[in-house]
Amino acid sequence: MLSKPLRAAFVGCALVLWGASLPKLLQAEVPARPNIVVILVDDMGFSDIGCYGSEIPTPNIDQLAANGLKFTQFYNTGRCCPTRATVLTGLYAHQAGVGHMTGDYGVPGYRGFLNEHCVTLGDVASSAGYLTAVAGKWHVGHRDRSMWPLGRGFDRFYGVPEGGGFYFQVKAGRRVVLNDQVVADVDHPLPDGWYSTDAWTDAGLQFIDEALAAKKPFLLYLAHNAPHFPLQATAEDIARFRGKYRRGWDELSEERYRRQVKLGLIDPNW
Repeated sequence: MLSKPLRAAFVGCALVLWGASLPKLLQAEVPARPNIVVILVDDMGFSDIGCYGSEIPTPNIDQLAANGLKFTQFYNTGRCCPTRATVLTGLYAHQAGVGHMTGDYGVPGYRGFLNEHCVTLGDVASSAGYLTAVAGKWHVGHRDRSMWPLGRGFDRFYGVPEGGGFYFQVKAGRRVVLNDQVVADVDHPLPDGWYSTDAWTDAGLQFIDEALAAKKPFLLYLAHNAPHFPLQATAEDIARFRGKYRRGWDELSEERYRRQVKLGLIDPNW
């Protein structure tokens, strides 16, 4: 298992879809088939990383943002599954069949899984000769293996077909899957020391090594279940931040607001 600094560096260096600034893209020759890493985090707030005004130290992400692009105006669905459906297909979630969560309501926009009328990032990248993988939380169809990543255009999968909701041990209604085989569930627990954020990141790094060794361009979709509730941290991280938030949310919110205004992320008249 990789050390925490190496994982942090990986996440920091891969958070944005295109890991280069616009001026550099304009000046440099772009590879015909650039490697792509897409990282999706679950329920993270707009001000939760350093470059967006947080007190939480995220130096690698901040460095990437300083040399890349930051977005300040956007819309999302406010829901887990529809957001994932849109990221994976480029469609409105209802067009892809995931207008709400994963329950099947029997009407086209609310089937609870990616329908047969959409293509995924995996489909497109694979057709272009990419090696593709998903690590982490899928949550856009789980009832049948054909709905899992390998049935939707991806070559590799290590993660949870259903939603998240656990960090250290599988809970009822969840399974950890390697490709299309279940490797852990409530009756077959995960090993001691397993932690989802580290496990998904390690799987992503292993996939990148595999793609580099094969000399193939790659697409990695790394979908963390963190920081979705019930947020659970390692003892090391709890000790590191113990006492930091005793002042309460109101004071913290005001500090973040002032930093966001100073950074030019929000208009002080809002």
